[in-house]
Amino acid sequence: QMQLVESGGGLVQAGGSLRLSCAASGRAFSTYAMGWFRQAPGKEREFVATIRWSGGSTYYADSVKGRFTISRDNAKNTVYLQMNSLKPEDTAVYYCAAGHVARIRVEDDYDYWGQGTQVTVSS
Repeated sequence: QMQLVESGGGLVQAGGSLRLSCAASGRAFSTYAMGWFRQAPGKEREFVATIRWSGGSTYYADSVKGRFTISRDNAKNTVYLQMNSLKPEDTAVYYCAAGHVARIRVEDDYDYWGQGTQVTVSS
């Protein structure tokens, strides 16, 4: 089992920045791909970003490319999502996920999920 706990969400004005963290405990963190997904009110959960176990490969949704950066510190069992130039449409609950994924944008490929952290961007 792996437990994931997100933190760093909050309320920010458009154009601002936030950094989300996801602390993992349990199984071998460094062997898992780590991803971020989000769910806005009334919408389905969607892929945001993923980083492979080595940190050498990162993937982003087109909507966040160039504004968000995913990174990981395997020594600290933590993955981060640096969010810059935030927009009101980024408002959502952000979820951290872990898995030995083949399809990085597909939720079903992720085995473990956190409880989520709320990000609200005001205009």
